[in-house]
Amino acid sequence: MKIDTDGYKLCTFFLLCSLVGCVGYYITHVLLFGWILGACLFLTVFSLFFFRDPHRTVPEDTGAAVSAADGVVVDVSTVEGEDFEGGLRLRIAVLMNVFNVHVNRCPVDGKVVQTKYRTGKKLSAFNRRAEYENEHADSDIETASGMVRIRQIAGIIARRVVTRVKDGDVLKKGDRIGLIRFGSRVDVFFPKDYMPVVSKGDHVRAGETIIARLGGDYNQK
Repeated sequence: MKIDTDGYKLCTFFLLCSLVGCVGYYITHVLLFGWILGACLFLTVFSLFFFRDPHRTVPEDTGAAVSAADGVVVDVSTVEGEDFEGGLRLRIAVLMNVFNVHVNRCPVDGKVVQTKYRTGKKLSAFNRRAEYENEHADSDIETASGMVRIRQIAGIIARRVVTRVKDGDVLKKGDRIGLIRFGSRVDVFFPKDYMPVVSKGDHVRAGETIIARLGGDYNQK
């Protein structure tokens, strides 16, 4: 299975720390070095697990949008379009925990026209203010049906939002766009012509689970 590049960096660090613990224990027989060795080996294995990047089979349905994150759907609603034109937007929010795959993917085909990173608080991802007040990164994707925004939101445990796409990148549905350490939320804002096909509480997989389709206005609150 593929491992994200951030995972290799952490694994290298923890393996070096393990080596220090091993050598220290071999020379001194001090139990502390044994605990360091065990903890660092555990963290190495956990890093490999956390930063796993499995293959995903992207649906070929051109009118379908896939989830940007693994996890559970925590919100399906209409919201104001912020700086978008065209009024209300369909928002589908997915909450990740530390056991989910954390690689985020593009939900639609399109071109990146803007990326923005904002520092902020570390509120719980369940807090309604987290979307606006927490550290987050927006990637705006221009599509044939309008602008789609992917918002990666940090939370209490998440300490870093990683966005690897840049302005001008042309993306295919399911392409990797980045990740969040260590669990949080990803919101996707769709034009009003999209209809949701998931509900709050559904479990989804990035790049694979269809969460919305083109096909009409979404006017429910």
